[in-house]
Amino acid sequence: MDEITYQLEPTLTSAEFIDVLTRSTLSERRPVDRPDLIERMLANANVIVTARNQEGLLVGVSRAMTDFGYATYLSDLAVDEAFQRRGIGRELIKRTHVAAGLETALILLAAPNARTYYPHIGMTPHDSCWIIPRQA
Repeated sequence: MDEITYQLEPTLTSAEFIDVLTRSTLSERRPVDRPDLIERMLANANVIVTARNQEGLLVGVSRAMTDFGYATYLSDLAVDEAFQRRGIGRELIKRTHVAAGLETALILLAAPNARTYYPHIGMTPHDSCWIIPRQA
């Protein structure tokens, strides 16, 4: 099994991000056809944690926005389908939370197919999330 290396990677390229989104199926719900928007998403994230295999291939990423004091919103968690079920997602979440500060509440909206994953790793559901959909 590949050894995985984790690191904070604030300069992650949009091309690598799009590639791992595609290999994780998260691209179905992300604007991968809009590299300009992907670049803004990366540039304005406070915390980007990556997981790479021994060859340097990006196999997982988490992207979060935080105030480093009270709340951390984990906007993207993507793990290449070929590398899932190895604890990479759990480790990305842990390292994101540590980087943002453990005193923050870590919040995320689950992708429909991932709803059963988060309770499995110890996260608790919250029943009062409200959104205003994107206008464009």
